[in-house]
Formats: sequence, structure tokens, C-alpha cells
Amino acid sequence: MTLRIANCSGFYGDRLSAAREMVEGGPIDVLTGDWLAELTMFILAGNRLKGRPGYAPTFLRQLEDVLGTCLDRGIRIVSNAGGLDPAGCAEAVRELAARLGVSATVAHVTGDDLMGRDLDLVNADTGERLRATPLTANAYLGGRPIAQALAAGADVVVTGRVTDAALVTGPGIWRHGWGPGDLDALAGSVVAGHVIECGCQATGGNYAFFQDVPDLAHCGFPLAELRADGSAVITKHPGTGGLVSVGTVTAQLVYELGGPRYLGPDVVARFDTITLTDDGPDRVLISGVRGEPPPDTLKVAVNFLGGYRNTMTLVLTGLDVEAKARAAEEAIWARIPKESFDAVDVTLTGSGLLRITVMDADRRTAGRAFSSAVVETGLAGYPGFYALSPPGDASPYGVYWPVLVPAAEVHPRVFVNGEELPSDPAPAASAAVAAAEPVPAPAAGRRAAVPSGPCVRLPLGRIAGARSGDKGGNANLGVWVDTDERYAWLESYLTAGRLAALLPELAAHRVERHELPDLRALNFVVHGLLGRGVAASPRMDPQAKALGEELRAQLVDVPAALARPAG
Repeated sequence: MTLRIANCSGFYGDRLSAAREMVEGGPIDVLTGDWLAELTMFILAGNRLKGRPGYAPTFLRQLEDVLGTCLDRGIRIVSNAGGLDPAGCAEAVRELAARLGVSATVAHVTGDDLMGRDLDLVNADTGERLRATPLTANAYLGGRPIAQALAAGADVVVTGRVTDAALVTGPGIWRHGWGPGDLDALAGSVVAGHVIECGCQATGGNYAFFQDVPDLAHCGFPLAELRADGSAVITKHPGTGGLVSVGTVTAQLVYELGGPRYLGPDVVARFDTITLTDDGPDRVLISGVRGEPPPDTLKVAVNFLGGYRNTMTLVLTGLDVEAKARAAEEAIWARIPKESFDAVDVTLTGSGLLRITVMDADRRTAGRAFSSAVVETGLAGYPGFYALSPPGDASPYGVYWPVLVPAAEVHPRVFVNGEELPSDPAPAASAAVAAAEPVPAPAAGRRAAVPSGPCVRLPLGRIAGARSGDKGGNANLGVWVDTDERYAWLESYLTAGRLAALLPELAAHRVERHELPDLRALNFVVHGLLGRGVAASPRMDPQAKALGEELRAQLVDVPAALARPAG
């Protein structure tokens, strides 16, 4: 039996009408939405300190449009909008149901919040030990508590920090009865969840070949038709804008990806075993995914207050832009010494923007003392001076700090209408499963040869797509092509060293390359590019969203036989 799982949110701030569109646009069984990101947990912590909810109130605004209809049609709702206060969010859902005059069974999942626990605060990426006091500490839970809540009759399930894919894996476990040993099925659900978790990014949003996407302005949100074996068809409602194709699904598969082994609390999904098949208009079948036993640790997202930051951006026009930038800096630092800040980042863009960011533990130092000093140079600096913003105060910034904790020490708790359920009765994985050997990498098989003959010089993006994003302090950059011959060339040409040569900003960082031949894709992980994470990164593009497009604009020598435009 197929379970139709719809997404209606890819981030805190996504389209408010999406829930109604997904419920009214066609048949679905489960409505899900992703509201949490590493930065979101810090934002919610700040809200809570100000006396505001520690959950995402936009979830309630969407739910008001659809709760009655979902109850009438038996559509279950699963959301991680509970953030730092799943119980408070669940209570708000019950209050909403009462106000609407409907009766809903509301569950919430806790156990992810590890604040107050004696954690080993060694950064899982860098090995550095945290010296500051955490503001939040939340383990990434899996899908089984969600399945338990659904099995207990919950109409709405609200969680805190779970993996993004758990919003699909949990309903899959509930409907299809997967046990811990059903590794391949679980892995398939993780891949499907990874595809639809970011909303319209699976249906043509942010797509490299956006000119090929019809009616992008009215892009429909994605659906996963999840089958009992873990395979899934990615699609969208008829009549909506956007596009579901092998290309759009590949783009999302390589988004925020590390190596081929995608670790999670339910299973390790092998992204190098994925097969994508065109299943008709706006339908792509995902199959063949293999799974391995999950690790014996869980990732914990720790956030702490890093200090205060302030940014001023000056516009440089006309002649001698670099000399003007030097003059601007000299004038600013003459008024407030550069050494008075904990950190300073100065970036001059190719379009003539001089962006100066200061960071300091003292809010006053990074506040108007800095921004006013910049403005004071307005009549005593370079010709053509103007800034993009008035002087302003500093704002707090958070630092994301991933750590690991033994999975056996984290105990999810499930509450239905405020009453706690017994601990998960699902059987533990067998010793044979726990000791299973890793799935071997797929055999190389027959590979196309790189075409010989003359080359032409053209932007890489004329034949390759790319999508990039953040992984804590690291950036990921996925690149894919549409034919075996192009992949043979891409694999041989785009080494880690060549990538750094094309994008000199990366040269100072360690770059890892991972091959995904079945997807005709390469994935690069650039370590440390984002510093201490998105909230603390001084880059103009702190989440590395534009890195892929910067690469696609670079000129490369391509065999003439491969030079026709891609799409």
C-alpha cells in the first residue's frame, strides 16, 4: 500500500498557504512540514528568553486553515515545529482545535532536549572542546517515536529536534510496520524524506536550469508516494507550477550532503545506491536504496551565544575601486582601531561592495561605536561614498556546535493528549543486524569514455547543474550532469584541486570529493568555509547557497561533443 506524504514547509518562514494547497490540491495521507534548522534553534532560544513561544507559531497559522479538513479526511499531520517546546506547541494545537470546534488527538515527542546533562562538548567536526555555556542542546531523534504516536491514534504529532527525514520515516514505520532490521526500506524512506524536506527545492525551486521550470512563481510543494519496500515516487499535485524531474530530484539529493553514507538514528542510507527513474510527467521513482545499521551515537545540536556582530556595507563606484577600498579602511580604523575587536572580516566584492563585519564579546564595542565611526568618514573619505544602511547597533550571534552522545543515553518520550505512553515496544534490532557488514560500494560497471577531439571553452553551467548549502561550519557543493559521457568527463576533470583553482576562495580549505556515479554527480565538502556556522559566519552568503552558481559561471574546456546546452 502506498502512503502519500506531503510537505508544506521547508523552513521557518516558508509559504503560509502551502498547507491549504496540499490538502485541497489532491489526495494525501500525511501532511508534514519542516520548520527547524540549526539557525532556527538559536532564534527560538532568543524568542524564549524574551518571553515568546519556543516553538514556530507559523505552524499554527497554517494548521488553522486545514485542521478541520484533515480530521474529516483522516489526514495525519506531523511537524517538528515544536522546536524547543513541543509540549507548549501541542497545547496550542489543542487550544486551536477547541476554538475551531473540532476534536483532535494531539501527541508530542520529547527527549531530544539534553540541557542540564553532563555532555562531552567536543566538536564532532573539529575536535575542539567547547568552553562556553550552551544555550540549547538537542539530540536528533529518529522516526520511531513519531510512529508510536501515530499508532496510538494521534491526529497531529508535534516534535522537537528530529532529523528532517524522520518526518517521512516515522509515518513509513507506522503504515508499513518496518522493524529496526528493515534497513533497506528505512533507508529508502530517509532518501525520500531528504528529497521533500526542503519543500519546493524538489519541484524546481532554486534549480540550476530554472528556465526549464514552468510557472515557477506558483511552484507546487512535493509529495512522496512511499511504498512498503521503501521505494518512493516523488511528485506534486496536478495543475501546480514547477517541475519534478530526474534533474530536480538529483539537485535536492546532493543538497547539504556529506559522503555517500548518510548517517541517521534509524539507519545509515547509502546515497551511492540510489536509482532514479522517470515515471511519467512530474513523477520520479526512487528505488534500490541500501541501508546499514545506524551508528551507536546521536548527533546533538548545541548552540551558544558567540558574542555580538555588526556589519556596514559601503558602495565603491567608478575608477580605482581597490584604492578606494584601502582609503575607506584607513579612514575607519583611524577612528576605531581594528585591534579593538575580537574578529574583523573585510570583503570587497567584484561588484564594488565593501562589506566590513566586526565581532566582539562586548555589545558596545561592536555596536554604534563601530557603525558611527564608518559613517563619520562620509565627508572625509573616498569620492562617491555612500553606505547601504544607516549606523546601527550590534546584534547577538549564535554558534552551532555539533557533538555526539551515546544513543543508548537518549530516551524519547511520547505523550498523547498530555498522557505519556509506555516506552517504545518495538523490538530491538537483532544482533545479526547490529553486526552487519557495511554495504559494499556499487561495482563500477560499464562507464562511458571521455569523448576525444577538440574542446570548446564555455561556462561549466552550460552542461552541469549545481546546488550548494551549509553543513555546520562546512559547505557542500553538489554538481551533476545528464549523460554518462558528461559524467565521465566531469569525474576526470573536476577534482578537488581543480575546484579550488576555479573558486580561489576555497584554496585555503580542505576539500573532500565524493563520487555518486549512479546519480551522475559529484559532491564536495569544503571544510571550515563557513567558520563556526551560519549564524557566526561573516560571509555575505553565510549558508553557501550561491557557491554552486559561482562554480557554474566559471569557464572550462569541454569536449566539443559534450557542449550542447543541458537541461
